[in-house]
Parts: sequence; C-alpha cells; structure tokens
Amino acid sequence: MSNKFKCVRIIIILSIIFLAIESAGYYLGTGAMPFDSKERADGKADKMSLDGLRAKNAQLKQRLERLTPNKIYIVVDTGRNRLYLRKGSSTISEAVISSGNGNILRDPSGNRQWVFDTPRGEYSVKTKQKAPAWSKPDWAFIEEAEEIPKDPRKRIEIGVLGAYALGFGNGYFIHGTLYTRMLGRNVTHGCIRVGDEDLKNIYTVAGLGTKIYIF
Repeated sequence: MSNKFKCVRIIIILSIIFLAIESAGYYLGTGAMPFDSKERADGKADKMSLDGLRAKNAQLKQRLERLTPNKIYIVVDTGRNRLYLRKGSSTISEAVISSGNGNILRDPSGNRQWVFDTPRGEYSVKTKQKAPAWSKPDWAFIEEAEEIPKDPRKRIEIGVLGAYALGFGNGYFIHGTLYTRMLGRNVTHGCIRVGDEDLKNIYTVAGLGTKIYIF
C-alpha cells in the first residue's frame, strides 16, 4: 500500500481521535463550580487538562489539513458501491456505482485464470476518452463460450462503455453502463460503472493525473 493511500486511512483515524478529544473537552468544560480549596484545586487541574486538550485539538487540525489533498480527487468505496468526488475535506458529489464481483474464471484450455475484482490502492487518471470503444479481452470470449478471434477488429464493441471512460491502468476504467438497474451492486469484471449524469460530472471535473483512492 502506498504512502499516499495510507494517508487517507490516517485522515479517518485522526478524525475519530479529533472527535473524541472534542467530546472529552466538552465534558471537562461542564464540571460543577468548586466550593472549597480542594474543589478549586480540582477545578484548576480540570482547566489545565482542558487547555491541554484544546492544544492537541489545534495540532490535530493542522495535521489533518496537511494530510488532506488540496486538489480534486476520487474516493471509491467498493463495499458500499459509492464514488465520492472530493476536494480537500469537502465532498463535491457522490455517485452510486457498480464494482468487481470477485468471481474467478478459468481458461478450460490452459493455465490462465482471471479474478474479477476491483483493485484497491492509490491510482490516478491516466486516460480520458469520449465515446470509448471496448476491445474485448480473451476472458470475455471464454466467459461467453465463444472462440477467441485472431482478427483484432472482431474484438471491438461500440457503446458498451457509455459516453465516457477514465482509465487508471491495467485495463481498468471508470465508465458508463447499459445496466443502470445494476448500479449499487458488485457485478462488474473489475471496472467501476457509473450512471450517465454522474459520469459526465466526473469526466468534466477530473483531469489527467487526478488521484483515485480505492478501498
């Protein structure tokens, strides 16, 4: 796992710590007023503790700001099938997606196999295409019990990837879908399918090099 992807996890952990400290500071700050010297001493200790918590709060906020990317980036939650377009700590938009189904396909005539899972980790937008054509890989023909063509032109299919596609390496794309009723489910061969309107927004806002964090 890359350092930058670890930063995303650190941001979540630090956010939880931050909230815990906020809560602790609130309860310490609502104690009863002291009436004798012992209680005054306890109150002073509480104030010192509260001041310490506030100082830690400020340090955590500064650290969170340093770790959070200032540019637009994409976060994909494959468990909930959600894609978030974010800038800094703010969410610009949220989209329902479909991601990898995790199935395994074995080539009956050889030793090859494919695992249809969406890769996890840190990636970036490497290519952007309008009206993309799909060059069907070998597994697509094997899955449909069809002969693998020798002519590469027979691999090309138009329209199945939607109006836009953003490639992030190794043949994986964020792209459109003909099966919008399946959005929200783990049904793909590893790519990330998005509905038309959400995809158009993502394509417009995310440029080449935009970071993609998938978990």
